[in-house]
Amino acid sequence: MSGEKSFGVVLRGLRQRGRLTMEELAEASGVSVRAIGDMERGRSRVPQRRTVVALAEGLELADTEREALLAAARAARPTRAVAVAGTVVPPRSVGDFTGRSAELALLREAAERAGTDEGASVSVVSGPPGCGKTTLALKVAADLAAEFPDGCFVVDLHGVEGPVDPGEALLKLLKALGVSDRRLAQEDAQGRAGLLRALLCERRCLVVLDNARDEGQVRALLPAGGRSLVLITSRRPLTGLEDVDRLALTEMAQAEAVELLRRILGEERADAEAESVARVAELCGRLPLALRVAANWLTVRSGWSVDHLVRRLADEERRLGALAAGDVRVEAAFELSYRQLTGQAARMLRLLSLVPAPDMTAAYGAALSSIGVFEAEDVMEELVEAGLLQATFTGRYQLHDLLRLFARARLSREETPGEQEAAEDRLRTWLLATAAVAGRWYKPGYGAPPSSWRGLVPLETAEEARAWLQSEAPAWLAALRSAAGRGEHTRVTETADAMDWFVDLWVFWGHWPEVFHLSSQAAAALDDPYLQAVHLSLYSWALNTCERRHREAVERADEALEYARRAQDASQQAWALNHAAWAHVELGEAQEVADKSLAAIALFETADDCEGWLQAVGSYGHSLRLLGRAEEALTQHERIIAFLDSPDCPVSGHVADLTRNQTIGALGSDYAALGRWREAADQHRSSVVHANRIGLTYGESHSLVAMGEALIELGDTEEARSCLRQVLALGDAAGSRYLKTAQKLLDTLPAQ
Repeated sequence: MSGEKSFGVVLRGLRQRGRLTMEELAEASGVSVRAIGDMERGRSRVPQRRTVVALAEGLELADTEREALLAAARAARPTRAVAVAGTVVPPRSVGDFTGRSAELALLREAAERAGTDEGASVSVVSGPPGCGKTTLALKVAADLAAEFPDGCFVVDLHGVEGPVDPGEALLKLLKALGVSDRRLAQEDAQGRAGLLRALLCERRCLVVLDNARDEGQVRALLPAGGRSLVLITSRRPLTGLEDVDRLALTEMAQAEAVELLRRILGEERADAEAESVARVAELCGRLPLALRVAANWLTVRSGWSVDHLVRRLADEERRLGALAAGDVRVEAAFELSYRQLTGQAARMLRLLSLVPAPDMTAAYGAALSSIGVFEAEDVMEELVEAGLLQATFTGRYQLHDLLRLFARARLSREETPGEQEAAEDRLRTWLLATAAVAGRWYKPGYGAPPSSWRGLVPLETAEEARAWLQSEAPAWLAALRSAAGRGEHTRVTETADAMDWFVDLWVFWGHWPEVFHLSSQAAAALDDPYLQAVHLSLYSWALNTCERRHREAVERADEALEYARRAQDASQQAWALNHAAWAHVELGEAQEVADKSLAAIALFETADDCEGWLQAVGSYGHSLRLLGRAEEALTQHERIIAFLDSPDCPVSGHVADLTRNQTIGALGSDYAALGRWREAADQHRSSVVHANRIGLTYGESHSLVAMGEALIELGDTEEARSCLRQVLALGDAAGSRYLKTAQKLLDTLPAQ
């Protein structure tokens, strides 16, 4: 059959070939005559996967015909927009939110009282799983967003399983509030908690801390007062927290539960079987999550009567009786939906419980189940239709904590230990292999993936590689940790090595010290002096740049030098010396910078390592300026530009761009040290353009501040004011040091 035929045409052809009337197909499949007619006439152009599977079963199609019908349905489905998703997200309300008027009123009153002497700044919404705590909190946040002009934020703490570390949640919130990575790197855990308290006291924000495990997970995230409001949802009432408002949420009232079903099913259909709808509400324990899961099958199986669902629920009485007995009542609703899945979708749900991240793309499903991405997306859409997987507006998928537990239990029960381990290995292998290929886009000698590489995600450009590394960082970092724990030392070192030059584009991610510490340990386990030299140097860089542990950075670089000497590798000896030199810069030890840079230059020349030679010449020039020899520093930096400009320059791509940007900024600083302010301003202006083009925000802010200083010296206050305001417009991404300097300089300028 032609892939260009519409779904309706394909369906009609298969039905007619099977000599079935619409009524007969409806009887065999459970899909209504009207729905079949609408599909064949093209009025319903995006059939749900579960509906298509039911039709295929009713038609008794062979595998190839079944796949053709699924492909036609897939082609009719609109493509979701893809965007990078983070842990802290803006709130989105549920369109069919129903009831809870008393609870909404209480939380709205709490919002009005927040920041006054009469009210608390924190409200805890507690209750059993599936009672709608999250939905209620998101409804409040969406409704009241305009009353919190400094922002509304939602943080999922994953309290049921794999709770988010309070420090990690604290970092995410501070970043969402605009605190720069550079500022965060300067604070310890206690300092970050104090910073969050201060920000929430000063600003008018609404923060939803969803799925909290216990008091300890949220204490560091709470304000001591002020105008902000924090809503916490948790299975527990968190009685250990003081000075908070509490709202205990239970099942919905019967009238509210019936109204929710009416909104999901449509008033006409629900009112036609009002008694059966009321019975469904009772059998689901009036829990919103259970109601949605049960009602989903009525929307998909349009040929079913509501009474038919009631009978099915009654057949499951042994399980559904648990709906009124604590947490397991939600599991019974999951069980009902799970049993309706195709075998492929049920297995997919089980496997998705292994994903070590809060959300995922279809590629994760493909890697876990060894199928193509489009087929995986098709199967995952079936899970979405069944209410067992959530499709986000970013084009990603989320598995609720409770469903993850349910799926994990099913995985242990239905898959052998060997099958589970094989799936984990497939996912880990894919994540780390893809991370390595993406990172090597920026590494000399690699660039684009080799023609033999067959990946599950597009990495056709460096920009795609960067986006994947950043959006999937929680998963590939977890995979790296797992590989390290399993003793997969070569895999760990290869992945970390691929990040060598990418790190400059994401300096303040927050996890580079851990990545290179793991790789250093792996190299030690392999007892390979060359690898030990490589990864100790990278660890030195991370300690120096990301955590400002400069003296430790020197120590690790010195260790790397010893291993490089054992390996008799001149290039790695030079890199170790150069990393030590940059740590000495931060320590203000100019002569050590000069000595180690010169030694590195000689070794890089011996090894014919051009990329390293450029870096060492740059650090030597920096040392000369620190020693008061700015003219000589200028000469060294001009050597680098001349080398990069030569027609036969062997350095290209990202390394050339990065080196040029660093050097142009260094030239500006050299000219400033010489008092040649016009040339300094011109160099920094050029550096701003380069930094912006390659995505170095911190470099851009540095050059804008330096250019502003030069323009002030030249008396060009208006252009200087413009530069400094650009720094402020970048927000905390510019770095707290540059923001403070820019504001201080602006304050010295005459009023306009």
